Amino acid sequence: MTPDELQARLLYRDGLILVIDKPAGIAVHKGPKGGDNLEAHFEALRFGLPRNPALAHRLDRETSGCLVLGRHHKALAQLGLLFKQGKVHKTYWAVVTGGPSDDEGLIDLPLARLDATRGWWMKTDPLGLKAETRWKVLARSETQTFLALTPLTGRTHQLRVHCAALGFPILGDAIYGTADPGGARLHLHARAIEIPLYKNKEPLRIEAPLPAHMEATVGGFALEMVK
Repeated sequence: MTPDELQARLLYRDGLILVIDKPAGIAVHKGPKGGDNLEAHFEALRFGLPRNPALAHRLDRETSGCLVLGRHHKALAQLGLLFKQGKVHKTYWAVVTGGPSDDEGLIDLPLARLDATRGWWMKTDPLGLKAETRWKVLARSETQTFLALTPLTGRTHQLRVHCAALGFPILGDAIYGTADPGGARLHLHARAIEIPLYKNKEPLRIEAPLPAHMEATVGGFALEMVK
């Protein structure tokens, strides 16, 4: 990714934070196997500061959308506290296979690690950590549903596991769904984020446009239903 390409994905910038539109298919940081990652290109996002910005949270490699960076240590500490206290609100858009019969609801299923050999893969487990997700139908087709998902907790792979557990896995999910190699990309997008960053001001709300692969899928849906 060139500096110009990364800067073109900037959604929001002020003295404390940056929000970028993360592309699907690239890791946010260097993993144990190495490879390209967004952090390796953060020098292009200094905008005059002496150090690179740093990640305030994570998104999966195949998830696109709003990714928050802190521009310095003080900002990162403030963001870290907001995330830890659950004060940062996220909205994801997803296309799922099949779909719920109702138009909205709450998934309340505790989650735990699948096993020690599977890294961060997760499973539903009544003895696991509390995990809640609100969902709302935005549109439907004959075989798929376009959902807005709001995680009320921040567990690893929460949205992917919750949707799969209720029988409507996210399209393109090779771990928890039935995606074939070379098939559809993961249809999970961090659509919006709300951050109460400044006292006595409304929370910042930043939105990211749908990536091309999801826009193509939902093109046949009733998009007038999207709010």
